[in-house]
Amino acid sequence: MTKLFGLAKQISLGKLLIVLSSVALIIAFVLIFSLSGILRDRAIHQLAREDAQQTSRLVFQSLYSTMRKGWNKADINENINRLNEAMPGMRIRIWRDTVVSAQFGEMPGESKTIALDPDLDAALVDGKDRLLYPDKHSIRYLYPVRAKQECLVCHTQSYVGAVHGVIDITYPITQLKVSFDQVLNTVIGYTLLIIALSFLLLYFKLRKLVAQPLAELVAVMQSVTQNMDLSRRVKGVHLVTELRRLTEYFNHLLGAIQEYSQQLEEMSVRDPLTGLYNRRRFEEFLEYEVDRGRRHNHPFSLIMIDLDDFKFINDTYGHPVGDLALKTLSMMLEGGLRKGDLMARLGGDEFAIILPETPAANGLLVAQKLHETMRKTPITLPVGNVTLSASFSVVNYPDNGENTKMLLTAMDVLLYKAKRSGKNQVLTAHAGDDNSVMVIFKQGEYLRRALTEDRVEAHLQPIVSVADGSIMAYEALARIRDGEKILSAGEFIEAASELGMIKEFDQRVFDKGLQHIAMISVKNPQAKIFFNLSSFSFRDTEWMLSIPAQIEARGIACNRVVLEVTEREALPNINEVRNIIEALHKHGLQFALDDFGSGFSSFLYLKYLPVDYLKIEGSFVQNMAVDPRDRIMVRHIHEVAQEFGMKTIAEFVEDEITAKLLAEIGVCCAQGYFYGHAKLPES
Repeated sequence: MTKLFGLAKQISLGKLLIVLSSVALIIAFVLIFSLSGILRDRAIHQLAREDAQQTSRLVFQSLYSTMRKGWNKADINENINRLNEAMPGMRIRIWRDTVVSAQFGEMPGESKTIALDPDLDAALVDGKDRLLYPDKHSIRYLYPVRAKQECLVCHTQSYVGAVHGVIDITYPITQLKVSFDQVLNTVIGYTLLIIALSFLLLYFKLRKLVAQPLAELVAVMQSVTQNMDLSRRVKGVHLVTELRRLTEYFNHLLGAIQEYSQQLEEMSVRDPLTGLYNRRRFEEFLEYEVDRGRRHNHPFSLIMIDLDDFKFINDTYGHPVGDLALKTLSMMLEGGLRKGDLMARLGGDEFAIILPETPAANGLLVAQKLHETMRKTPITLPVGNVTLSASFSVVNYPDNGENTKMLLTAMDVLLYKAKRSGKNQVLTAHAGDDNSVMVIFKQGEYLRRALTEDRVEAHLQPIVSVADGSIMAYEALARIRDGEKILSAGEFIEAASELGMIKEFDQRVFDKGLQHIAMISVKNPQAKIFFNLSSFSFRDTEWMLSIPAQIEARGIACNRVVLEVTEREALPNINEVRNIIEALHKHGLQFALDDFGSGFSSFLYLKYLPVDYLKIEGSFVQNMAVDPRDRIMVRHIHEVAQEFGMKTIAEFVEDEITAKLLAEIGVCCAQGYFYGHAKLPES
């Protein structure tokens, strides 16, 4: 088979099956012809012996009956001639032993014939029958006749068991009598043997040419799947075209996946725009540097850079120009660093630098040098030369933090202070530091830990119908669990906002609030839930537009969710807020304008923001029982809301008198300690 396939470099699976079938057929024919002769000879030998024995017995019985009547040589010869005539093609001869010849006389030429025929002579001596093949077309059977007791009556000189003679029968093979059972068994045996041999041939060849290559392919797949070893390849050149192509395509696929995986690995640690390391990789290096500094007592410095008013460039010249500015700036800043320093883009227009084995004083010098380089070096853009400014914060290990979180928080706090105190400057933890910065520093570390340890909770305060006191909704309020103590939002929300963490708090409370309302739906399927989102969350358009999908994933109808926005948060981005409200309204979400009446231009928002609810400023509600002016404000706000088709919700309702006054005015809903405190829902 190897030589057979050596002529072709490759063959299709269909052709392979045809070739194997043809080879199996040829081998079957060869086996038939080769085995048929052997089986034929064995069959003839067996049949001839049986047939000749039967004929010899018949001849002997015929002769014996003649001898019993009294015989002579002429009678015996006549009897033999009749037998030969009765069986055309058959030749029967009788040869006598010397015992018989000595007593009754020798036949003419008998002794000479016996002497010239070794087989005949041997049969007379040993008394064993013999089956001979004189030629291809006939058989000869020598049947010795032994003396029995009754034979001794005539053969007085003999003894029992002596060979008296041989019946010599010769006849054509074609006259053999073949039984039907034997023919049938032979045909069945032939067929089964050929089928078995053909099956073995096909099995071994298909195993070698198809099964083994597929097993090798499966083994490589298992290795890749279990060990993620994308360097594995299927080896060997296969004769079957389909297997060769399958191997080539699979190896090519593995190569493509390996290359793509390497690119993803690179993208997972590199910023695609600047080529700098990203935040994830930066934090890994920072963790490593903290460990190294702790082991070897090596200080190092961190620099954080946040561009000032970079949004102006994106809004004025477009994001492609802004991207070019960021790329050019990163190259300029990286050019001012040592070979061992590491620079990363944390996101947007924020950069960070690790200065290994650099004390605080030297770190400050590097930051001042980079700040001066930015001030003196305009960036060339398609729109002209642009000079960028940035705020720098410089912290040092271990002076400003003993771990990664503390250092990152310290950088954020200093950067926040630099922005708040005029931008375009370099600040360190010791430059004009005050107690407020340290307080924020500690709060930032505390808030990061609360988020990491999942101790941020969403407590629900009921919003009830003023008319009948039934619960129509809940407001999700952020809380932090600190052991047995629960911190309210007023104790940490401002610090979270200053440190840029407020959006993460919003998202955490939103997700947990959805979990709560899904559970409450079993008892109160119509209850709504209110979420107070910060301006940072409203500016994250992508996340805001993903809210309907998040709600539906919890099995909640979108019209049961109300998003709150305050006047002071809506003012700077009123157009963006309006666009988001209109987009989410299409999904059924509702909106509430919170703290209405706290600003000087409150009624202006009713014109531009299509909200569904007005939440009346709590300071008006809180004192309306004792201050007629507050009652007037609440009444007018409620009437205006009705004119705009909005429902009103009164906050800070803390006593029954206030609740009754609100009912008289016709306010729709209310919330406050009189109706219930914020708490986790009962499971």
